[in-house]
Amino acid sequence: MQYTKLGRTGLSVSRLCLGTMNFGWQLGEADSHAILDRALAEGINFVDTADMYGARDYEGTSETYIGTWLARTGRRDEVVLATKVYQPMGDGPNDRGLSARRIVAACEASLRRLGTDRIDLYQMHHIDRSTPWDEIWQAMDLLVAQGKVVYVGSSNFAGWHLVAAQAAARRRRSLGLVSEQLKYSLLTRHVELEVVPAARALGIGLLPWSPLAQGVLSGALRKHREGTAGRTTSHAAARVLEHRSLLESYEGFCAELGLHPAAVALAWLLARPGVTAPIVGPRTPDQLDLALEALTTTLGPDAEARLDEIFPPVGNGGPGPEAWAW
Repeated sequence: MQYTKLGRTGLSVSRLCLGTMNFGWQLGEADSHAILDRALAEGINFVDTADMYGARDYEGTSETYIGTWLARTGRRDEVVLATKVYQPMGDGPNDRGLSARRIVAACEASLRRLGTDRIDLYQMHHIDRSTPWDEIWQAMDLLVAQGKVVYVGSSNFAGWHLVAAQAAARRRRSLGLVSEQLKYSLLTRHVELEVVPAARALGIGLLPWSPLAQGVLSGALRKHREGTAGRTTSHAAARVLEHRSLLESYEGFCAELGLHPAAVALAWLLARPGVTAPIVGPRTPDQLDLALEALTTTLGPDAEARLDEIFPPVGNGGPGPEAWAW
């Protein structure tokens, strides 16, 4: 396993982060525990979840499964544990968002479900445009001071949101954001315009979610031809059709390289500037093996140039304003 620092912190995390959105929704407790066992056996020490992940509304099933695994194995100190707050966890008007009351209450509930005394990385799942930054940081600073949260991160922020959040944190002499979870893949590159350069300038590590574009980049066309398309490709059928010509070129190029499309897509992300760890959500050991293959896959300049031809960056490429101004 390869390790790197989380953003500008001194915390070491694996270059792959285990995403657990499938826990509860696609996997039962035993299968979820098996994935956790296998991931840690392979050296993955970074585990990501959210309070709203799970089979039933408002029950936090994914966090609960992780909590029962931690209780069974006693491996809490081996794991960098990340979860999120923002999405609705009840029907009341204060059961969502990022008010100070909501952040503190949600943190306490996550700690109970996870069966732990601390969250290593507590992430805002979305921007809350109705809550001032001073209020948000007041709550986060309190949780850090109490030892219930170690680091704070964000998810789905715009570049200017990162800047605003950091400016408010610095006024309070807080560390501020150390990571940003963003939708980023060969098929989704618009974050390269402003989110990626803003994060890099601020020392915020990038954690790409949906790195395989809901399975579209994992050989979806080949699976369809072979009749082995599973849940992921069925769920993304419209997107497969939308990008059919690109995927034909992509899968053909991966065949030329002798590499699985999923490994190529993840290897490309691992080589992007500022990326700490793509978030992978395997449902089977074989899917985890494909993700691990990316760690030993090196794409040279020629291969990266070919991928840019197949999946062109937005505008002229690179950060704004050059990408659109000239």
